Amino acid sequence: MENVIEKEIPVEGMTCGNCARHVDRAIRGVPGVKAIAVDLLRKRAKVAYDPALATEEAMAQAVKKAGYTLKIAA
Repeated sequence: MENVIEKEIPVEGMTCGNCARHVDRAIRGVPGVKAIAVDLLRKRAKVAYDPALATEEAMAQAVKKAGYTLKIAA
């Protein structure tokens, strides 16, 4: 049975639509991510993911490679 978690995670460094697309593409590329919506104005990403396949750390690393920072809880 698939378990899906939905979270809104702050993103630092986005200033334009291209930035939001880069963040979207980076998170979407993480295996286990089911859906993503990036809100440029609120500087947040709403992500639905399967925690058995995707972790917040994996998403943060993907976003970091794209040049932005995903603010996950420690």
